[in-house]
Amino acid sequence: MKITLQASIIGSFRVAGDGEKEEQTMSSNCSEVSAELGLGLVGPEHTIVPLMARLSYSCVDPYAVRMAFDVGTDEPVEWMIARDLLAAALHGSEGLGDVRAWPSAASCDPGVVAIGGGAAGHAILNIAMTSPYGQAQFEASATAIEEFLQRTYQLVATGQESSYLNFDAELTELLSQP
Repeated sequence: MKITLQASIIGSFRVAGDGEKEEQTMSSNCSEVSAELGLGLVGPEHTIVPLMARLSYSCVDPYAVRMAFDVGTDEPVEWMIARDLLAAALHGSEGLGDVRAWPSAASCDPGVVAIGGGAAGHAILNIAMTSPYGQAQFEASATAIEEFLQRTYQLVATGQESSYLNFDAELTELLSQP
């Protein structure tokens, strides 16, 4: 495991290993955890197309995990997923509507041994997303998702999310919009 410490106005802690990059940024007000994660896009006839996604979590928005995909345009495609949904989906089917997730023992593509460089036999977390522009299903290592979530709980413990929200500032911003 390679560890690099970078110093600046905002400190950055970066760990790379096992095909996954981790980053934790700390400022005086809030912290962020992010990771680059190998996913499999489920294609026609259940073929898997490998791609990378960036997961990020910040105590500024303590209920959400951001998942960004580089699709070859100037800006990545970004989805917001409830942290609680990802955590619960590690154990059973969760979600209604635009985002659903569920665990499975193996990839839907029998030719795939493991996602993200993990050992064979690791559980898969399936994530299905739907928008007016289309739909997609992804497979991710459940272990990698669980490890990412554990780092988010180090920033904001379960049940403590509301203490990180400034309701007055949020309401002021909402009411100031045209």
